[in-house]
Amino acid sequence: MPPGSPWPTPPSAGLRRALSALLIALGCLLLPFGALAAWAAYGLADTGQYVSTMAPLADDPDVRDAVADTVGDGIMREVDVGRPMRGTVAPFVREAVRSFTQTRAFRLAWDAGNRATHDAVLRALQDEREEPVTVDLAPVTAQVKDQLTQDHVPLAARIPVQHTAVAVLPAAELDRLRKGFHVLEVAGFWLPVAAVVFAVGGIALAVRRRRAVTATALGTALGGALLGLALVIGRRLTLADLPPDVSHPAAAAVYDALTATLRTVSWLLLALGLTVAALAWVGGHLRRSRTRERRQPAAGPADSASLRADSQAPDQNMPVM
Repeated sequence: MPPGSPWPTPPSAGLRRALSALLIALGCLLLPFGALAAWAAYGLADTGQYVSTMAPLADDPDVRDAVADTVGDGIMREVDVGRPMRGTVAPFVREAVRSFTQTRAFRLAWDAGNRATHDAVLRALQDEREEPVTVDLAPVTAQVKDQLTQDHVPLAARIPVQHTAVAVLPAAELDRLRKGFHVLEVAGFWLPVAAVVFAVGGIALAVRRRRAVTATALGTALGGALLGLALVIGRRLTLADLPPDVSHPAAAAVYDALTATLRTVSWLLLALGLTVAALAWVGGHLRRSRTRERRQPAAGPADSASLRADSQAPDQNMPVM
């Protein structure tokens, strides 16, 4: 600090460049993680949003087939018939259930089942009780039974409608999932905020802010591309780890529906970053062109007259006749 000066000396240009690059890199690195955490904390954790996201799957053919096979097998396990009769009744039951999946009653049951499941899981993650997460699907079974009875399916009236607790999450997994959920709640808010603060700070500290804006924009586009790539890899890994009795097309439809918002965010980040980088490059190019034009000396009237006089004057090296 200079003697007598109350303020410290400003940092050198090299230090400013290093700090600016570090802040911009941290901001661009945290951006895709922040988007992922915010999606998990505020998108998946909202029951209304979850039900709205899952609602269109009631019209998906792969999901309908998976539901028809699962519900049909469950009904046949509950109905007490002999083995010869079971082979005759099973196709009727599956076809009736598949027909039921095309009705408005199924869509209502689908929404109700998703809402009940999500509420149960969310309550378990927010509470401290170590109990397995279960869902009572008796209302869904009752609606299926009524539809089968109206279609005159054999033995449909004998389908028992019991309040059976279907396990969704075992108690042993709750503690680990609860900790992860709390981490996501914190990270879903602070990671996006930190990414924005770091990026703005890096641009404000930069010696050449136009280059800093371009670097931030390109880093944002790269973060969006990495987020999209992570979604593709996550989809493949998720489908590869499924049990053999789970419908892969139906699971893929569910994964695509749940991650649709993240895919949109990844494309927006990519498009926004490339657009801002292009605008910054064009602006810098135009500015440099105008600077070069201003630096070129313009020929005034006196200079033009001097040039004409020089051209008309005789050459002193020529011999005088």
